[in-house]
Amino acid sequence: MALVGRDDERARIDRLLAGARADRGGALVVRGEPGIGKTALLDHAVGLASDAGMRVVRGAGIESDSELAHGGLHQLLHPYLNRLDGLPVPQAAALRTAFGLAEGSAPNRFLVSAGVLALLSDLADEAPLLCVVDDLQWLDRGSAEALQFAARRFAADPIALLFAVRETSMPFATPGIDTLHLDGLEAHAAARILDAHAPGIDDALRARVLEESAGNPLALIELGAVPRSGGGEPSDPVGPVGALAAPLRVQEAFRGQIAALPEPTRRALLVAAADSAAPLATIVRAVEELGGAVADLAPAERAGLIGIGDRVSFRHPLVRSAAYRGEPLPHRLEAHRALARACAADPDRYAWHLAAGTPTPSESVAVALDGVAERARHRGGAMAVSIAYDRAARLSEDDPRRAARIARAAQAAYDGGRPDRAQRLAAEALSLSSDPGVHADAVYVLGAVAYERDSPRADAELTLDAAASTMDDDPERTALALYEAGHAARHGAEGDLLGRVAAMLSDFAPPAQWTLVIDAIRGWAELADGRPGPAVARMRPLAAGADAPLTHAITAAISGLLTAREDEVVGLVADMLDAARAEGALGWIPYCLGVLAVARLLRGEFADARVCVAEGAAVSEELGNRTEYLAHRSLEVWLLAVAGEQDACRALAERTLPDARNRHRVDAEIGAWGTGLLDLAATRYAEALTALESVCTGPAGRDVLLRAVPDLVEAAARGGVPERAAAPFAGFVEWAEVVDRPVTSGLVLRCRALLAPDDEGEDLYRAALRLHEEAAGGYDLARTRLVHGEWLRRRRRRTEARAQLAAALAGFEDVGAALWADRARAELVALGGADAGRRSAGPLNRLTPQELQVVQFAAAGCTNKEIAARLFLSPRTVGYHLYNAYPKLGVAARGDLAALVAQGSGTGTSHPEPGHRD
Repeated sequence: MALVGRDDERARIDRLLAGARADRGGALVVRGEPGIGKTALLDHAVGLASDAGMRVVRGAGIESDSELAHGGLHQLLHPYLNRLDGLPVPQAAALRTAFGLAEGSAPNRFLVSAGVLALLSDLADEAPLLCVVDDLQWLDRGSAEALQFAARRFAADPIALLFAVRETSMPFATPGIDTLHLDGLEAHAAARILDAHAPGIDDALRARVLEESAGNPLALIELGAVPRSGGGEPSDPVGPVGALAAPLRVQEAFRGQIAALPEPTRRALLVAAADSAAPLATIVRAVEELGGAVADLAPAERAGLIGIGDRVSFRHPLVRSAAYRGEPLPHRLEAHRALARACAADPDRYAWHLAAGTPTPSESVAVALDGVAERARHRGGAMAVSIAYDRAARLSEDDPRRAARIARAAQAAYDGGRPDRAQRLAAEALSLSSDPGVHADAVYVLGAVAYERDSPRADAELTLDAAASTMDDDPERTALALYEAGHAARHGAEGDLLGRVAAMLSDFAPPAQWTLVIDAIRGWAELADGRPGPAVARMRPLAAGADAPLTHAITAAISGLLTAREDEVVGLVADMLDAARAEGALGWIPYCLGVLAVARLLRGEFADARVCVAEGAAVSEELGNRTEYLAHRSLEVWLLAVAGEQDACRALAERTLPDARNRHRVDAEIGAWGTGLLDLAATRYAEALTALESVCTGPAGRDVLLRAVPDLVEAAARGGVPERAAAPFAGFVEWAEVVDRPVTSGLVLRCRALLAPDDEGEDLYRAALRLHEEAAGGYDLARTRLVHGEWLRRRRRRTEARAQLAAALAGFEDVGAALWADRARAELVALGGADAGRRSAGPLNRLTPQELQVVQFAAAGCTNKEIAARLFLSPRTVGYHLYNAYPKLGVAARGDLAALVAQGSGTGTSHPEPGHRD
């Protein structure tokens, strides 16, 4: 019978498939209670796709397989494993290891996800693809995450993904994917189904079934087909009207049918229900272990409850649930023990069935589950690791071993993106053991969760406690905890905690490989305490070509920002990003991009900084890392400010900065610096002074925010209150003298020129210009030319002023600093010239962040497939972005990109040096 009463839902699925056939990828989640018609809609989609010549890939979640790492992906994709050689090497290797086809280190979960994306994209190259997964909520966590990761990234691909999810009391989240909620059928459609399946039904029973089914199609079919009593009257299979919700009433109906079967059949059905993914041979062996035979399944097959082929398939998940839950606990335990014996050659299934059949602690079973956890770790299934260790803990025979296993389960849950579970398990581990190692591991997990959910301060306080517990006997754990505490305290601008970290470090002899990190964190504390001399001396760069862990490299990069070596930081972090992308270390990417965005911002490379911020915010949102998401959006406030997008800047600041100050104070204050820049560029000096004074004297004022001091000086000088900038400027001068970099030295000279009497500024401006022409980015150079031009205009040196102001205007336009360009243009008009009008920003500034990112990789010679692998996109999506970028850039082919990108992302340093004399 055709689908009844689902015209709107079918139309939505038809549009999804039509979009895929037109190279518009999409995904849809169909949600609803059991029996509501989700599978019927999936069947409709499969039929439609097959008729249209689409390739169909179909799978389903199986409850008994939900603890097996990447089992769902293997079920879905195993016919296409011969295509792995065509994928990027790291992704192919990750999938091989995840599927147990190759030995190797545990694959990163995001490399597995990227491999799924690439494999589905490869399949779609031959024909439009429909990927269908029923009961997504029962897929193992790694498989479900990988499929959702891919679903969110098909934009220009002939791919449709269709998932069905059962609504339960614990909703299964599918963020970022469109959802279709299935409700009960309307009355006329429900009546059509009931009349088709139960013709001639008694009117009273018909009315009752229509009422109690609530429009659930399965309930209509099953409750309408009630057995008849001996006198031919319909019996009541489920009790009083309204006693149960429709799915439960249906399950009770199935339970009644099962109860009428012979006892050996019920026992055989229980075995099949205890492992619905097991091959028929395994089920038969287990049934025989219990004294039965394969023939015992025949009555259930005749009743239409199951089908028998390579496996025992249940007519509906509710049948399986009724067959399993309807039997007493001793029988269920016995069935699992029989299944364990029947699948002894499969160590994972053996261990899980043994555990399911063991109701009391057993160290031997716990050890077997330890093996399951470590094999899952090897395949990259973090949540499978957590579940296995958690179950092993419940079977442990003493608290110390129980606590150690729970701590491992907590860490794996955090790695698997389940902070709620990680937090709960870590707290439980702490309550069970005083062992320093367990304590440190559990507290470290609590700190990591606290950083993302609460504040960096909470993280620092917890990880300081973890470090204290291992200081005497575990240097490696201590160093890692102090690293985490130092970074968290610095991000939160928590000077007191940073001081506590430094105090602990002064009494700590770190392992040799941690020396650079430990020294750097001590330097951060000294800088925050107003001692730039010893601070800068401690913050050493990484040696060129050093093969350092990401923890060490990110620390060195932050130190580079704090010592005005942003040129070095860009190269260092670019290498880090390459490594993180190659390893699939998606969790590191927002941190790398945040540091790189600040370095680009300080160099005046605003288009590149926008690329970093856009990707960093997107990945942070993907990971559920609210702290890093807000950090990137705070940096976006600054970039909107310098671009002169006043309304967007202030709106984003209002939405973002209050929460960001509690989570990532340093980047939040960079955003606040941006709001001050808006007023400064528009010559609203009083407002600018108030905002910038708060930034420069606040808790993050001796971090990267030292670079805001020159803006404070300009606002104070132009506002006629230079004394309000005196103290911050003195600190800036001391720091700049220690770092001894041309850009910061030029900023000091520019500030001195602004503060000097008008007749004493000449040499200072010229000296600042020489340094900035030599080393600064286009924005800082244009800023110096602007104030010098303004000074020259006041001195009535019109020709020189016009030259400086015209060069400043061109520099601002090149980097897309629209409001600053307006200010330079107004100064030129004040000189008596005509308004030159607005020139468009440099060509790269016309691109969206994703387009620019793709163009940069393409200009470097990367193929679409290579770009896709780096950015976790599909090759077709990469091609789509290039197609959109070409007309914006005025180029016709890929070969034209290298020269365009080589000119820079709008640094504005190529303008001729203006003259100095009339």
